[in-house]
Amino acid sequence: MAANPSSPPADGNASPATAAAAPESKGFKAWLPLLLNLLLMPAVAYVMTMYVLLPRMKTSPAAPGAAAEEHAEKSKDAHGKDAHGKDEAKEPPKAPPIKVLVNVSGTLGTRYLLVTMTLEGRGGGLDAAVLKKEAQLRDMASSALSIKTIVDLEKPGARNLIKAELLSIFNNVLGAGSVTEIYFSEFAIQ
Repeated sequence: MAANPSSPPADGNASPATAAAAPESKGFKAWLPLLLNLLLMPAVAYVMTMYVLLPRMKTSPAAPGAAAEEHAEKSKDAHGKDAHGKDEAKEPPKAPPIKVLVNVSGTLGTRYLLVTMTLEGRGGGLDAAVLKKEAQLRDMASSALSIKTIVDLEKPGARNLIKAELLSIFNNVLGAGSVTEIYFSEFAIQ
């Protein structure tokens, strides 16, 4: 009887050619889902973006805040008051934001503090006064902030202490009572 070349020999040992072919086919089959994922995911992402996400964004309302502003405009009466009877002119004036970036003391220049603040105050000329003295305000703020250490900045209530200190400094520059509140829109330690 002639031996079939594709069947293993009768002694149970596989030939080297047959043994090498079996692991290669298992290896490729094991990698097939990963390869398909790598090839198909960019195509699926492109199709989802172009045909699902972008059309939804174009048909959705412009912005959540825009609808609220539009409703507020419609609800005003002839006297300039909103639906709740409040005068809109009563909102305190705000100055343009001031951004200050300083090195934190005691870190040898490896850490920094980024602060963006908006000043609120009395009188209609606050924004003009802040723009006129912006360089002086930034210098005074950076001088006050650059002496703070990491320990000072991480203490509980540190932001409130810094606000009080800056409020005093800004009122010395702009005139007593000019600035009533300071709002930090950014306060980042890196």
